[in-house]
Amino acid sequence: MKKVLVALAMIMGLGTSVAFAGVSGDTLAVEQTLQTPQDEFTQIAAKELPAAVINALAKDYEGASIKEAFVSERETGKVYKVIVTVIKEDQSTEDVTVLLNEKGEIVKE
Repeated sequence: MKKVLVALAMIMGLGTSVAFAGVSGDTLAVEQTLQTPQDEFTQIAAKELPAAVINALAKDYEGASIKEAFVSERETGKVYKVIVTVIKEDQSTEDVTVLLNEKGEIVKE
């Protein structure tokens, strides 16, 4: 029985030593970089947007200006990612990202 208790004490002692060995003063910082869906879009000039997209933005975001425009080729057709600057009620501005297809319909990803 003594041998079993000694063996158990050694195993438990070894387990706690290993657990504390992972915590040391020299910590290693790991930075992880993720690929964003932005990479699949190609930037274009606002004048390259189809009329249907411009009309939809003018209707839904009256008075807003186009800050940036992007396009992506999909199996279902082109998808346009447009960043518009909207003026809020308190006269501050906010950038809103809108995804639209070639027909000017909002696309959800």
